[in-house]
Amino acid sequence: MARPRKYPPEVLDRGVRLVFESGRPIAHVARDLGVPSETLRKYVRQVEANEGLRPDLPSAAEREEIKQLRKENYELRRANEILKAASVFFATELDQDRTK
Repeated sequence: MARPRKYPPEVLDRGVRLVFESGRPIAHVARDLGVPSETLRKYVRQVEANEGLRPDLPSAAEREEIKQLRKENYELRRANEILKAASVFFATELDQDRTK
């Protein structure tokens, strides 16, 4: 379960708009809004990534896709391990029948 947000998204959105429109440093805008500068900086970076201004950071959609692919990868690896164990089990069963 995600923890509750300490600062409402409206305040952070306003901060992002102020940073983009005024060109003021993030620390100054954060101080004016009463938000930690690191919180606003991370939010600004994520907005930039979502809008395609930061190609070095994944957007929210890309992060969701990565999350889904990791989950699928985990499930496929798990199924593969089960199939390997089953093949070993059945191979030993067949060997026992041949030795009789």
